[in-house]
Amino acid sequence: MSITYKDAAGIEGMRLAGRLASEVLDYLTPFVKPGVTTNEIDRLAHDYMTQVQGTIPATLGYGPPGYVPYPKSLCTSVNHQVCHGIPNDKPLKKGDIVNIDVTVITKDGWHGDNSRMYLIGEASIAAKRLCKVTYEAMWQGIMRVKPGVRLGDIGFAIQAYAEKQGFSVVREFCGHGVGQKFHEEPQVLHYGRPGTLEELKPGMTFTIEPMINAGKRDIKDGPEKDGWSIVTRDHSLSAQWEHTILVSETGYEVLTLSVGSPAIPAFVAEFVAQNNPAQVLVSA
Repeated sequence: MSITYKDAAGIEGMRLAGRLASEVLDYLTPFVKPGVTTNEIDRLAHDYMTQVQGTIPATLGYGPPGYVPYPKSLCTSVNHQVCHGIPNDKPLKKGDIVNIDVTVITKDGWHGDNSRMYLIGEASIAAKRLCKVTYEAMWQGIMRVKPGVRLGDIGFAIQAYAEKQGFSVVREFCGHGVGQKFHEEPQVLHYGRPGTLEELKPGMTFTIEPMINAGKRDIKDGPEKDGWSIVTRDHSLSAQWEHTILVSETGYEVLTLSVGSPAIPAFVAEFVAQNNPAQVLVSA
């Protein structure tokens, strides 16, 4: 399967899909607090997507070969769950951290894919630091995106930043191309060597979504044996953030920004000023 490069109409379709995906997370944010169940978060998201936005939850019924169809409208990965946690009736409690991963499909068939971390009540210093460093690691990758850069440069930047902070990068899951298909080429690794893998070209759209563990990088299937949930092998906390990115003519555009998106780290503007002055920074 080859990489699809979006034309002007495709880019506009992806901009809309990305903004709508981010707005689902904006909508959910006030509800993510102690006592709420992830099933309730899923129900709220499903109703907002289908009844307010007119979008389709991409995960609902999604099932690549070898997988049972995913049963919910988003993924909720709590504490040591790395990814693909299926919403359930267990209430979130103070001190938990949870990743909420949302992908919408617009009426024209474009996919917008993003996730955020949420702290439930007053989380520990260690949990806060993991979530912060993971967010910054994602941006370490994003800010290097421009034509001529290679995917290995992005992965290396993320890995180097996370490991310098004493954390580890999950290697079994990666970012991916996205467009009128949920998962397209290329695969976007969150580790690697500079100057390797595919060269970035204008019109490419893909996710950057590092999964960072507080302990070792090893993972295993979750105890639920549901065919989806993945957890850290050493039971350490795991965090993930995700944006959908467009490679522009001069750099990048983050497609999954909205009014409720977390602030862009200050170091991004500093890096852009020194390395790519043509890059336009947009904060929703």
